[in-house]
Amino acid sequence: MTTNWQETLIEKQVTYTLNLNGQIFIIENVPARVNEETGEQFFSPSTVAHLQETILSKNQPDHFIKVPVYNYSQNLP
Repeated sequence: MTTNWQETLIEKQVTYTLNLNGQIFIIENVPARVNEETGEQFFSPSTVAHLQETILSKNQPDHFIKVPVYNYSQNLP
């Protein structure tokens, strides 16, 4: 069986989000290779290291945002 599978990856700046122990971190303008068909994001090892350093550094963030949170199971019809 032959599969014609071709992924198209493009270089983009993305927003990376992480939920760590109930605390949400958002890092904007992160370089990534993004699959055009699936939206899957791939990060270089150096980018991953920088993301970890940024989150663990406890430095003052650039800004804060207010985010609503909903519980899916409590909002079913």
